[in-house]
This record gives sequence, C-alpha cells and structure tokens, in this order.
Amino acid sequence: MRLRMILLMAVMALTAACGGGESDTSAAAADDGPAQPIAVWGAEGGFVTATMNVLRPPRVVLYGDGLVIVDASRQLTLSDAEAGEVVARMEKDLTGQPPTATPKPGAPQVTDLPDTVLGVRGKDGKMLEVRVPALQQLADFYPRQLVDAKELMEGLANRAAAEGAGYVSDRVRVVAEGAESAEGKPSPWPEGVPEPSGVVDPVWQEDVEGAAASAITKAVPPGQQYGRPLFRTGSGTTYVLSWRYLLPHEQSPASPAPGQKG
Repeated sequence: MRLRMILLMAVMALTAACGGGESDTSAAAADDGPAQPIAVWGAEGGFVTATMNVLRPPRVVLYGDGLVIVDASRQLTLSDAEAGEVVARMEKDLTGQPPTATPKPGAPQVTDLPDTVLGVRGKDGKMLEVRVPALQQLADFYPRQLVDAKELMEGLANRAAAEGAGYVSDRVRVVAEGAESAEGKPSPWPEGVPEPSGVVDPVWQEDVEGAAASAITKAVPPGQQYGRPLFRTGSGTTYVLSWRYLLPHEQSPASPAPGQKG
C-alpha cells in the first residue's frame, strides 16, 4: 500500500515541477506484494573477479516502504515525502534517456570499467533503467540529468553511512571459489552449509537461509579485510568462501517469489 502512495506522490511532485495541472493518479497505482525496488543505483560488468561479479549488490536500493539499503550492509528509512521526491527526480532525469547511454564525441576511450545502472519505477509500474558506461570517468560527456540521478542516489548512500544502521537478513548468498594452490591452513567446512557440487567454473553459488545462513555468517568474517577465508569440504577440496546478505526483492530457491516454483 505504501508503494502506491509513494508512486502517487511522485506523479504529483513531477507534475508540479513541470508546471502541469491535474495529474493522472490512475497511472501511479502499483500492485501490492513483496517488496520491490522503486529506485536503484548499481554497477554491472567491468574487470572484476568472478566472486565479486556474483556477490556485487546494487549500490543503493530504495523500496516502496521507504527502506533504503546501501551495499547490502547499511539501511535507513525515508518518509513518504522523501521517497516520493526521490522517485519524482529520478523519473524526471531518466525519462527520455536511451537504455544504454553513449558519451558525446571526443570522449576518451576507457576499458574494463563497470557500467553505472540507474533505475526508477515509473507511473506504469515498470522499472525504467539506463546503463551508462564509465559514468564517473566520463561525466562531462554525458547529459547532466544522468549525473544528477547518480548524485541523488549517492546522497542516499552517504546519508545511510552517517545516519543509518547495519543491514542484516536471514537470507544469504554464498560463493565458493576454488583455491587448491592458496597458502594457509583451511578450516573445516562450516557445519550446515551446503558444499559445492558439480564442476565449479569459475565459482559456485548458493542462496541459503535459517541455520545455514547463521552458520556461514559466523564462520566467515564479512568483507575482505580479514584476507581469504579458506575452507575444505568433506571430499578434501579447498575453497575461498564469501557471502553477502540478500536484499528483500532478491529471491532464493528456499523462498521463491509468488507464482514461481522452488
């Protein structure tokens, strides 16, 4: 229900900003259901490790209830008015942009950098996404609206860092990467956590919850500041284990989305 209110407020705010009169409130309605993002800032691609590619969360996600989650590690909650303003400004900045932006002529060549992904749920309930290659490095060669949208979401990230709280979930994404030649003594595989099966090329991943999620978060320190945590399976294979908390809209096999089979 709150998602309906936020999208309705976004339509009204956008209409007022554009000097319009009455707004089409019927277009603002969205189906109630599981938490869904209404504004997103993330990254895709680039020269990153296989583990990072699998684990990389959106930089910022704003949900219909006002919840903001940053890097799957920090959170804060916006008021309806604040969330509505974010959606209205993102829609204004992204409407009319191509699905993949192209820098102006004369932009320097850059490689191996991720695409910035900016998204907002529109009045029709659909997510409008724009991919911007190397936005940070080539900001002067892109429309100002794309830079504004990124800076708006970046402001939410900074606010969550300063004012927010830690984000935790009972659902976790686990990634194992082969490490037979790694130095160090591996620990026994965490009890209750599924072990990799089949060919691991280049990584194995599994979404877990409940006792398995608790076991992995206790066994493996969060982040990379503690080095490479090595673990050996019952069959004697050594892996580096990593994990992150799943976001509310990310479905795992243990918790399929409505209408989907597990």
